[in-house]
Amino acid sequence: MTSQLFESNTRGTADFGWLKANFSFSFGNYFNPDRLQFGMLRVLNDDTIAGGRGFGTHSHANMEIITIPLEGGLQHRDSMGNEGIIGFGEVQVMSAGSGIEHSEMNASQHEDAKTLQLWVFPDTENVTPRYDQKSFDIENQINTFVNIVSPNDNNDGNALWVYQKTFFHIGIFDRNTSVTYEVKIPKNGVYLFLIEGEIVVNNQTLMARDAMGITDFDQFEIKISTKSKILLVEVPMN
Repeated sequence: MTSQLFESNTRGTADFGWLKANFSFSFGNYFNPDRLQFGMLRVLNDDTIAGGRGFGTHSHANMEIITIPLEGGLQHRDSMGNEGIIGFGEVQVMSAGSGIEHSEMNASQHEDAKTLQLWVFPDTENVTPRYDQKSFDIENQINTFVNIVSPNDNNDGNALWVYQKTFFHIGIFDRNTSVTYEVKIPKNGVYLFLIEGEIVVNNQTLMARDAMGITDFDQFEIKISTKSKILLVEVPMN
């Protein structure tokens, strides 16, 4: 097993007043040649969006985009005619494929919205764009990982799917517990992002918003020091 710790204070940052962003990988005006991507995971942005503000209409192509609200909600509109609010407990996926336009605005005029948005390179390009969202009852499934995203050809119908051999899991764990993660596809890697809490992986301590890239493993153990919320992103490394 090989692991690399990425402390939260080493991320790129941006503060536009209405948007406070943290970039795990090079994005926008933040460029770090050592932080371009992790395998097929290209973006992990940790955003706080002010009330009444957001991202106006913009385009994407050939990218799998996964949005996970942590607090508040986003008003979504896209060129396929989808419109609605995605809130805490829900997950949104978009296969941008041959091209899509969309906007993401804070659904509240007064309260901040906090979200994670991740981009994964697809294994099939120029597909017909698609959109989906689903609610997951993570709060009532303590001490286990809930599968929220799976590959399009390896999906049991409970998770959302995308065009890539990637598996997203999220879980809330009580203090002084442990959990083992087993790789789903050999030679895939895992990017672990600690949303809240404190954990130990491979004898290294992670605090809130720290991350770890893990490769060359069949399984690994996570020791939970305090109540924690963890996101795991398993992706092909090439």
